[in-house]
Amino acid sequence: MRLRGILLACCLLGTAAPAAADFRLCNNTGSRVGVAIGYKDSDGWTTEGWWNLSARNCDTLLKGALVARFYYVYAIDYDRGGEWSGKAFMCTRDKEFTIRGIEDCLARGFDRTGFFEVDTSEQRSWTVQLTESTEQGPQRATTPQYTPVTPPQPGANPQIAPPMLPNAPRPPAR
Repeated sequence: MRLRGILLACCLLGTAAPAAADFRLCNNTGSRVGVAIGYKDSDGWTTEGWWNLSARNCDTLLKGALVARFYYVYAIDYDRGGEWSGKAFMCTRDKEFTIRGIEDCLARGFDRTGFFEVDTSEQRSWTVQLTESTEQGPQRATTPQYTPVTPPQPGANPQIAPPMLPNAPRPPAR
């Protein structure tokens, strides 16, 4: 099995019209993937899924301006196995879902799934790039590697975003 990597990049449209403010995900692998997202809005924590993305395809997961700095993503490779996961545990299920709250997943009849954190640096729109590396690794899922990137300014080179703040609001690990 190949180790999976993640590159987080923010999109800018080079047009005179205002850019769409969305949370997008691009599957840059040769496999079909299923994607779930978690976020906190004014009503509390929500997880949603599944978006099914074919190989080398993108989709908008949330339309409109982003309401939070931190979002959480979980993805699974349908064709080769493996996953992009993390340590922020939230509720999911096997079929399409929208679940309010991240506590007591199992007691409420849901699965408890580890999501990886995406720091959008409070941008209005963000795109997550799912990628795969060619390194050989263990036959089990691994924690993804990802690098946040700030959007390029006109005439400037992109810069690496500052590290995540240790006291930023995040879901509790369980």
